[in-house]
Amino acid sequence: MSYPDINIPTEPAAMTAVELASAYAAGILSPVEATETILEAIAARDGDLNAYCLVDSDRALVQAKDSEARWHSGHARGLLDGVPISIKDIFLTEGWPTRRGSTSIDPAGPWLVDSPVAARLREDGMVFLGKTTTPEIAWKAVTDSPLTGITRNPADPATTAGGSSGGSAAAVAGGMGPVSVGTDGGGSIRIPAAFCGIVGFKPTHGRIPLYPASPFGPLAHAGPMTRTVEDTALLMDILSLPDPRDPTALAPTVTTFRSQMQRDVRGLTVGYSPTLGYATVDAEVAAIVDAAVRLLEEAGLRVIAADPGFGDPREAFELLWAAGAATMLSRFPDGTRDRVDPGLRTVWEHGETVSAVEYLDARNVAAEVGITMGAFHTAHDVLITPTMPITAFEAGHDVPPGSDMHGWPEWTPFTYPFNLTQQPAVSIPAGTTRAGMPVGLQIIGPRHSDDLVLAVARYAEGVLV
Repeated sequence: MSYPDINIPTEPAAMTAVELASAYAAGILSPVEATETILEAIAARDGDLNAYCLVDSDRALVQAKDSEARWHSGHARGLLDGVPISIKDIFLTEGWPTRRGSTSIDPAGPWLVDSPVAARLREDGMVFLGKTTTPEIAWKAVTDSPLTGITRNPADPATTAGGSSGGSAAAVAGGMGPVSVGTDGGGSIRIPAAFCGIVGFKPTHGRIPLYPASPFGPLAHAGPMTRTVEDTALLMDILSLPDPRDPTALAPTVTTFRSQMQRDVRGLTVGYSPTLGYATVDAEVAAIVDAAVRLLEEAGLRVIAADPGFGDPREAFELLWAAGAATMLSRFPDGTRDRVDPGLRTVWEHGETVSAVEYLDARNVAAEVGITMGAFHTAHDVLITPTMPITAFEAGHDVPPGSDMHGWPEWTPFTYPFNLTQQPAVSIPAGTTRAGMPVGLQIIGPRHSDDLVLAVARYAEGVLV
């Protein structure tokens, strides 16, 4: 691809992935210089944020030097050759332990296999900085674990970064790497993206191959976490390449996400649902999202107030989630039950009581929500909602302190329904509160419309910035 002319910011750690690749192509910055600067940023900032559970400076610099040689020879390997990236500690990554936030996983390994995500990034020539934190087995919507402690929000380190891809969000938002890859089984990319003020994309289930298969089944997605929609589109072109180890993976796309994100979306019909018909939203969050939607309408999108028409499917989601957690944890070593996060132990015990009939009933609820959304999208090209009904709360808590909530799905009503339906959904920044806390806007499209969702997000990003 061709890269735009750019002026290098004073701080290469503030550059996007596309800006870095452009600078490499122009010969005005090297992958080694960029990697060194970002490693320095990690050393300076991560003590306060705890976004990384592993940083491999030596390996990163070797990869950066190899990339520098390729750029000098005129034979860059891929779209983002030499661009530094972090990887959530859920994905198998050759040479590094994948501990999933658990003290029960032996770091000694051996660690000989790349997941599809790590393999595609390595083939593209990207520079692996390290692995980012996750709650134990990525089970909840904040990021803390018995293994790695609490991950904090760059917007205010007293607050949570969200989860379960909170380490990735904090790394990107905190200037400790331009891009990352997370997972999303109930909002785990979009929640921390909204809390930290970045872009987080959950593509259609199967668009990014996964291996090993997730115990959370069709709820589980992988996706990019970036500062811009353009970076997200380029990562999607890399990550969505096929891998034979995922039998549920979708066929390769016939075009590229980076070309389709430029399409004209003016005149599209947008269904705007500020509550999905059942959620309670903080007044300041609601006002910020309302104002953003009005700007999008003024910019040429046809906005219609419309709820999708389904009731809150939280009970079905929580049953499927508990069954998946119990399945995974049943394979862990003896003694794990005594060591896990207490909240996860409760979910595990619930999952052990789920019958096959109950599981299939919950899958039927998911199908009914999907059918409802399919009908909704015959009249509305995309759906827009707040990503989160609240802003980031005090770190170290699973639910907002002082609330009467008991579990994380109670404060994430806008995200998990679209894991049940397997639809593509992206969170982009909509603005900030008076206290300076980020607010996210969520754009959801029909299944397999990943390119449309990114095109609308790209247009909205230009309007809202």
